[in-house]
Amino acid sequence: MINILFAADPHRWGEYQIPLTKALTDRGLDCAVHLSLSPEEVDYIVYDPSGSLSDFTPYTRCRAVMSLWAGVEKILENITLSLPLTRMVDQGLTRGMVEWVVGHTLRHHLGIDRHVLGQDGVWRDTAAPLAADRSVTVLGMGALGRACAEALADLGFPVNGWNRSRKQIAGVKMHCGATGLTKALSGAQIVVSLLPLTEQTRNLIDATCIASLPKGAVLINPGRGALVDENALIEALDSGHLGHATLDVFEREPLPPEHPFWAHSKITVTPHIASASRPESASIVIAANVWRSQTGRPLLYLVDRESGY
Repeated sequence: MINILFAADPHRWGEYQIPLTKALTDRGLDCAVHLSLSPEEVDYIVYDPSGSLSDFTPYTRCRAVMSLWAGVEKILENITLSLPLTRMVDQGLTRGMVEWVVGHTLRHHLGIDRHVLGQDGVWRDTAAPLAADRSVTVLGMGALGRACAEALADLGFPVNGWNRSRKQIAGVKMHCGATGLTKALSGAQIVVSLLPLTEQTRNLIDATCIASLPKGAVLINPGRGALVDENALIEALDSGHLGHATLDVFEREPLPPEHPFWAHSKITVTPHIASASRPESASIVIAANVWRSQTGRPLLYLVDRESGY
């Protein structure tokens, strides 16, 4: 019997119980999933930091910790965790992010706000350009960034991608490194940030980075709040250099009611809902990794602690 500890937000167990049990059974695994279990009996941990587990030291038998979150920076802060850690890359989370990013990119590309918010009797009859005439840059070419870049390219947008390391993606003009970042931003009318949060990317989108963008550019950030220098962002919006910012993530969440983002006319706030792990597809990933571990295969989406993702 393989013992799995579900050490996540307890309210999520109701969502995961049926699909996770099914996914494990479909893999032919003899597993029992527990909400509470003696540490010395645990083989695998399904985890997110909103649960009560904070000390991994007693889990001497555990073979891997499997995060339900795509981002793992908060988990890596836990100094008691030395076990192999996997991040969540599941089809449902990816598709949800693609839909959110494409939706907000099209919103800004088509100028939808002018009409939704401008029901004032003014006949604004200027048509939007075609996607081919609107350059988009996606920062971060992990699973989510790549999927979004490919979807935008399929719609006809000229897409530039930037990544810390060199990658080749069909239909996307790729850049890397500091010089590559400036090139990727220099002509971008819409920027989508899907970078992981590391010491190298914290406040990456600062005054210098924003100044590389053409006047009137739009920033869309569903990645991590701390990627953006908040003061530099507000200054660029107030000066007119940036046209708008649509933000789904923030350094402090929930975003306090008194935060200036809420009332800023050029900022759209969404409450960290761009996407989320879906129990059905996430359970398949968890079951696959348990099966891989049990059969001596390498784990999927294993976190590299040096890179931070």
